Amino acid sequence: MPRLWAVPRLGVVAIGLLTSGCAMMAPSPPQDQTNICRIFHEQPKWYDYARAAEEQWGTPIATQMAFIQQESSFQSHARPPRKRILGFIPGSRASSARGYAQAMDPVWGEYREDAGSTLARRSQMKHATDFIGWYNRRTHDQLGISLHNPEHLYLAYHEGQGGYRRGTYRSKPQVRRAASQVSSRAARYQAQLPACEAELRCRRFYQFGPFCTS
Repeated sequence: MPRLWAVPRLGVVAIGLLTSGCAMMAPSPPQDQTNICRIFHEQPKWYDYARAAEEQWGTPIATQMAFIQQESSFQSHARPPRKRILGFIPGSRASSARGYAQAMDPVWGEYREDAGSTLARRSQMKHATDFIGWYNRRTHDQLGISLHNPEHLYLAYHEGQGGYRRGTYRSKPQVRRAASQVSSRAARYQAQLPACEAELRCRRFYQFGPFCTS
């Protein structure tokens, strides 16, 4: 008969195995993250999700994918590293950010109440792209930033709309550099996308003629 103190420990082990199992079942990050066509050829459903988010909220597909590459390198269960106590003891994480879009707990809760559902998960690309679209639409509505300005959309994404309004990014060269990288990547993705978008839109047997628009 197991000792009583072992029961909670067994529960922790079971939760750990379940979490690691979910991570193992998630898609592997694309091997070549510099080319959006190669990304979508590896994961064609990601194109469908990004296109649906663009149609719903207005943020271009290329910008959504540039955000996700910057935030998580397409790792479904990405989280900030833990702080180290005395150099080796694992401590708390820097923030509650997690998943493809690195959304933090408070704003993820707002998204689920406003536009998503209680079943939305940050580790699923469908919800990550929708979250980015929703957040950028809110940025556009509150701050007037164009949905075709990935650099400043990312600054507001990283700092929050309030932080952007206060200009907190101006004293953070690392954040400004990341925003510039997102802008460059979005432009590169946008230039690459026409080479494969027709194929991605029309890849199913029933998508033809009026049912498959370019």
